[in-house]
Parts: sequence; structure tokens; C-alpha cells
Amino acid sequence: MNPIDAKRTLRSAMLAWRAGLSDDERRQASDGLLEQFQRERPIDVPAVVSGFWPMKDELDIRPLMFELFNEGCELALPVVVGKGQPLVFRAWRPGDPLEQGVFKTLHPSPKRETVEPDVLIVPLLACDEAGWRLGYGGGFYDRTLRGLRARRKVLALGVAFDEQLVAEEVPHGPDDEKLDWLLTDRRLCAFV
Repeated sequence: MNPIDAKRTLRSAMLAWRAGLSDDERRQASDGLLEQFQRERPIDVPAVVSGFWPMKDELDIRPLMFELFNEGCELALPVVVGKGQPLVFRAWRPGDPLEQGVFKTLHPSPKRETVEPDVLIVPLLACDEAGWRLGYGGGFYDRTLRGLRARRKVLALGVAFDEQLVAEEVPHGPDDEKLDWLLTDRRLCAFV
């Protein structure tokens, strides 16, 4: 199977798996993610941290973002500005209003300042034991990480349900960027 078809197959399987989770399983995973973060501390705080507002059945990282804010981190959320473009990041504080953007994502108003994060909390569908991540197929995080890493040190922290850490290698190509860490509701993995 070629890499594009392999990605498509894995993407479909993980979306179907995630859609089958109950609300209770989702809440437990969100709580577990925060507990693992508090135990393992993969981020030096304070820092400028980009999170994301969860869509559909993604792991809810909002409790983690509130924790980071309470620890003195400056928060941001990503904004898709166009196909083939890297993400931009707008400052966000808990309670700030959000606007709907491309792909029905939610992000801060264009009136909020643009910031450059030290840490990107990255959504994913699957991650392998080497740190290769499968996203939704738009390449936004890969482009963004490549551009940021060309200029400065930045940490990519993938977040996922523990079952999204897969034993088989995630198909990847020359345009894909590896994660530095994966934080799940049950563990923290370093990819150094």
C-alpha cells in the first residue's frame, strides 16, 4: 500500500474508533491527561503555549490549558489563514470570545495580538513509538513546525487518547515533522 493510501486507511480507522467513545470515557481521558501532565511536567513554565479548541470528538484539552494559564503561561490558539499556509497564533485567555474559522475551528478574534509559541500542543489521530504523527491531512502543523524550527527552538507536544499511540509505524514522508513528546491520558512519551 502506498503512503497516501496507508494514511487514509489509518485515519479512517482512528476516526471511527474515536467516534465510538462514550461521554464518560472522554471525560475520564481529559481528567487523565491533566493528571499525567501534573505528574510528568513536560513543559517548562512559564512559556507561550499554543493549544487548540477541541472539535467533534477530539480529546478535550481545555482543563490542561486552564492549568497552564494558572501556572503563568501565555496561551494562544491556532488560526488557519489559507490552504498551504502555516498556522498563525493569536493570544487567548480563558473567557475570551472565539470566532468560527476554516474547517469550523474556533479561534480568537483578529483583534487579538499574534504571538509565536514556545510550545505547540498538537492534535492528532495516531502517533507511533518514534514520534511520527498522523493528522487530518492538511499539513498545517507540519508546515508550521518546520518554519518555527528553522528559526528557533520550539517544542511539539502531541496529545491523544492512549489508544492513539499505535505499535505500527505511522506512514510519513519528507514533509512530515516529528513530535518531541506525546502526552496521553495514561503516559508521557519522549521522542529524542
